[in-house]
Parts: sequence; structure tokens; C-alpha cells
Amino acid sequence: MTDAAVEARGIVKTRGQGAGQITALKGIDLALMPGELTLLMGPSGSGKTTLLSVLGCILTPTMGSITIAGRATRDLDQEERAEVRRSHIGFVFQTYNLFPTLTAKENVQLVLDIRGTRADKAQRIAANALAAVGIADKAASFPRDMSGGEQQRVAIARALAGSPSVILADEPTAALDGCTGRSVMSLLAGIAKERQSAVLAVTHDPRTIPFADRIVHIDDGCIVSEERPQSTSSPR
Repeated sequence: MTDAAVEARGIVKTRGQGAGQITALKGIDLALMPGELTLLMGPSGSGKTTLLSVLGCILTPTMGSITIAGRATRDLDQEERAEVRRSHIGFVFQTYNLFPTLTAKENVQLVLDIRGTRADKAQRIAANALAAVGIADKAASFPRDMSGGEQQRVAIARALAGSPSVILADEPTAALDGCTGRSVMSLLAGIAKERQSAVLAVTHDPRTIPFADRIVHIDDGCIVSEERPQSTSSPR
């Protein structure tokens, strides 16, 4: 059996103290497998984004363990956790999080610069990542000159640039129209298959369902059900 790219066991996450304490996650077990696009679905306040942040080593669980690419994160310090994020995880956000004063290529290249990648190699990787998401012609464009779908593709290219084993996407279609949202989901599904990355998309958008290999439902901090569609009918 293929090893999980990310494995979470017994994840509990509490916030606040005393009478105001809230338990956002209540003993979550979840494994993300290479080559699969998993949707994490649930109502507002169910714990979706908290779980994504824990899986991405942005938040530390109160209890439980996270293993990423075979590396346990429980006893890592802040810098070691940051290194795990840089080496293994790509993030895609609803609001794109692009720097407005940088071109598309520069936005992608920035993550490589942070990792200390040599400039000429970083430029080549950034150009290849933009080509992989179908917007090589937008390399010199600034975010203000691109559509929402194009900006999201830049964000996906940025996530791809570090060759992550895991891509975590938070509501990647929420700000997009139906046609553009389907295009973005088709791209994420293709990345999972072609690059053998584990892709997790947090969403409440039913339009994303046809692209999923697996759908995990969360409510009140607990995983309540999981399903695998009989067939993936995405228009790739």
C-alpha cells in the first residue's frame, strides 16, 4: 500500500482557556494519499480551515500527531516546522495572496528565493510552473491585469514551484465563477494524478464534487462520513 503523504492521528485542537475554551477539532484521524484529490466539506464553523492549518503545520495540535512525508512533527521547533512547510507543502488560498507589485513570474519565484534557490534556476522553475498551469503568456503581468482565474492559477503555480508532496487549498473556487472554478478544480485534479501529489481542498462548493477521488465530511470538529464517488466525471 502506498504510504500516506500526510497522516493525522487523534488530532485535538482547543482554543482559549477556562469557561471560554472551545474544542475546534475532536480526535481527527485522516490520511492524505499521493495521487488523490480529497475534498473536505462541512458547514461554516465545522473545523475545516482549522484542520487544514494543522495539517499544514501552521497550527500546532493540542493533542495527537501529524506525520508529513514520513516525518513526525510532534517534537519539532518553530523553525523545523517551517522547514517542513517549505519542503513538502504547497498552499493555495481563496484570496490568492499575490504581491500586487510583483509580476506573475516574480510571485512564483519568491517562494524559491526564500528557499535559497539559485536565481537562474528559480527563474526557470517559475517559468515552467506557469506553463504547467497554462498561463506562460502571463509571466510578465501584474495581478491587477489578470482575471480571478488567472490569479488563482498563479497561486497554484507558486504552490507547485517547490515540488511539494502535499497541496492544501482553502476554498479555491469561492471567488470564481462556475466555468473558471471548474477549470481550477480540473487543474488540481490533474496535478494530483500527474505529479502524484496529495491534494486536499477545503470547500463548501458542490461544483467541486465531480473532481474528487474522495470526499470527507466534517461537522462540529469531527469527521462524520467519508465517501468515494463511483466515477470521476470531471471534464479534464
